Amino acid sequence: MTNTNAIEFAREWEAAWNHRDVEAVLKHFHEDVVFTSPVAKQIGFSEDGVVKGKDALRRYWTLGLEKNPGLRFQVTTVYEGVTTLVIAFKNQRESDHAEVLTFRDGLVIAGHGMSLAS
Repeated sequence: MTNTNAIEFAREWEAAWNHRDVEAVLKHFHEDVVFTSPVAKQIGFSEDGVVKGKDALRRYWTLGLEKNPGLRFQVTTVYEGVTTLVIAFKNQRESDHAEVLTFRDGLVIAGHGMSLAS
């Protein structure tokens, strides 16, 4: 991850989500980002769980916050690769989740929201 400190990024990510500040999260994302998430399917935003582009991601996350007013994240572990960052966290229900973020030119170009398999 070029010019990005993984721990600092994860702390900013957590704070932005806990302040419900979608724009603060989005500032790290590329205009052409592709994001996948089972929640996108669950809340009816995307039939296949794929969100393409920063504007669509903004709409998805805004809708997600509207449908989940108690949303809260606590980062538990951060994994750093060459161009990829994994942020493991618990939500307000103490459920385990992770986001896998792939960077290009210092911005997230691909992201994947994940839940613990059951």
